[in-house]
Amino acid sequence: MKKTDWPIRWDLLLRYRLIEIVAFWEGRLTTNHICHSFGIGRQQASKDINTYLRELGPDNLVYDRHLKGYVPSAHFRPKVTTGQISEYQDLLARQDSLSNTFDSLDLSVAESTIVRGPQRIIRPEVMRAVIAATRQGRVLKAEYASLSPARVQQQTLEPHTLVCVGNSWHLRAWCDKNREFRDFALSRFRGNPELLRQRSRNGSGKDDDWNRKITILVMPDSRLNADQQSIVAADYGMQDQRLGLNTRAALAPYLLARMGLGSDHQHPDPMTQQLELVNEEQLGIGESARERSIKAVAGLI
Repeated sequence: MKKTDWPIRWDLLLRYRLIEIVAFWEGRLTTNHICHSFGIGRQQASKDINTYLRELGPDNLVYDRHLKGYVPSAHFRPKVTTGQISEYQDLLARQDSLSNTFDSLDLSVAESTIVRGPQRIIRPEVMRAVIAATRQGRVLKAEYASLSPARVQQQTLEPHTLVCVGNSWHLRAWCDKNREFRDFALSRFRGNPELLRQRSRNGSGKDDDWNRKITILVMPDSRLNADQQSIVAADYGMQDQRLGLNTRAALAPYLLARMGLGSDHQHPDPMTQQLELVNEEQLGIGESARERSIKAVAGLI
């Protein structure tokens, strides 16, 4: 079913997603999961589960009297989720964040710990300005700090997309000074960016690297022995010890840098590296673009 076909309110969709994620990954769903996560009564939570079973996944859940909760059936098929572990991870992260903010919340999720790295500081004034610029297709004037060379410069940008890379946010924009599309870390904006009345003339449609789709092909590090390679292949669900990662050419350097892939920065220890890039020459990523993205991920520019 396509997104445009959903006749479900957003608040209900979130509750149905919780039902699927908790049942599928924890193996037991109760009304408490819904009550505590959304602040609703037990009667409404029970109604949500019954409506889900009646209208979306009639064969997905069965009630286990011994466990006193719903468990996924042998015929479980995700209806409002993808069945990927990242969805459960996102749920735990969201619940952990809420619990840290509101100490009295009891969200009834599994005991877990979210390891968080340091966050780059992004001021709300900056985020508001770049969101307005991308949504309205307008030119943005801002002061931007770079490390190489270490100085603050006035930039005239034509933004088209916000990009999140790990704990960092970047703005994909046409740079009037350099006459090309580049990425700008939001933590490096200084002062208050000014949203101009001028409309952007260089939107995403003119960004060739943004529109060019590529497939990054990876395999277990060839320096590992056969048994070790089989273990790594199973970790990532590889077929014939190959895994294809589809992405935009503009985003590929970030993905490669986060995985430590590429001949330029191969780890000397294959037990640490584990993965190897198969089709580097076919990716068509310019060295300058790759270097800028690697440095941006590391906070060097």
